[in-house]
Amino acid sequence: MASNNQLCIRRWTTKNVARWLKEEGFCEYVDLLCNRHRLDGITLLTLTEYDLRSPPLEIKILGDIKRLMLSIRKLQKQHIDVLEELGYSSEGHAGTASPAGSLQGADWFCNGEVPRDCDGPISDLNGDQYQYANGKNKHATRRLDPEYWKTVLSCVYVFIVFGFTSFVMVIVHERVPDMQTYPPLPDIFLDRSILLRRLCSLMGTVFLLRCITMFVTSLSVPGQHLQCTGKLYGSVWAKLQRAFAIWSGFGMTLTGVHTCGDYMFSGHTVVLTMLNFFVTEYTPRSWNFLHTLSWVLNLFGIFFILAAHEHYSIDVFIAFYITTRLFLYYHTLANTRAYHQSRRARIWFPMFSFFECNVNGTVPNEYCWPFSKPTILKRLIG
Repeated sequence: MASNNQLCIRRWTTKNVARWLKEEGFCEYVDLLCNRHRLDGITLLTLTEYDLRSPPLEIKILGDIKRLMLSIRKLQKQHIDVLEELGYSSEGHAGTASPAGSLQGADWFCNGEVPRDCDGPISDLNGDQYQYANGKNKHATRRLDPEYWKTVLSCVYVFIVFGFTSFVMVIVHERVPDMQTYPPLPDIFLDRSILLRRLCSLMGTVFLLRCITMFVTSLSVPGQHLQCTGKLYGSVWAKLQRAFAIWSGFGMTLTGVHTCGDYMFSGHTVVLTMLNFFVTEYTPRSWNFLHTLSWVLNLFGIFFILAAHEHYSIDVFIAFYITTRLFLYYHTLANTRAYHQSRRARIWFPMFSFFECNVNGTVPNEYCWPFSKPTILKRLIG
């Protein structure tokens, strides 16, 4: 019988694969790969690390997985012409060959694309690495697609929600409890393109929840200094005009906007907390001064909201809790890519799945200067 080197890999049977495994020092996997799962030459050539780790193979020893993949990559490099004939493209290295057709176990994006295999050959470790601020090395992966049209869509979404919030604020203004009948309640306390898309989608969702809570819950005015009474705007057109005035002024008193009844829960706390979490999440971990300053400003903002009696403590607490939980849940799902394997997640969070389906992994905290880094800034932040 001809040896493996003399026989074309297309004609390899399970016996040839078994002989190759023994020659490479993987005798203990002959039964698993050849007898139980009947791997021949072609299937061996298209085997990936994902296949080795996942069912039905589920090899548990990391060292064996890495060594076996190194041997397979050498085999792929020797038979690169066979891979190309089978529809596998080799971009840069044989070890990173990616299928043009379908492959069992491959991770598919929602637009039908297949992500590149992030496990490059060992010889490229020095050239294809970057280092996070926390000192950990990470293999350079495919550049994340910014998908600008989704970012624009998320901006439209948040502006529509702000407009809807403004209209609901007009409605709740009509239902403000009379201060003479319902005085203030006692209070135990102080009487980059992907990032923008995530910010808009999260902010819009929280404010949509705020529309519901302040519509169904009418609280009395939290302070005597707030001269608020129920106000009827009459026609729907008058309400829409008032809603547009609130929306165009971003609901801020500085722009001449004065509202009543929108207490459950605090929109200012939502904005402060969301910006704080985005600053601390998407800046290098070594920027401790910026992170501390961001938290101090966030907490001081909440303090002054309560000190001015603009909201009840429960308004601020609920706003902080909902904002932080939603931010953490969103980023946990996005960074672990759990929604790719969960049909339930795609049903319950369709907007999240739509915005994040092509974001392959964690967004790295990496920045570059558009010009030569100033000496003073270099001393401050490195």
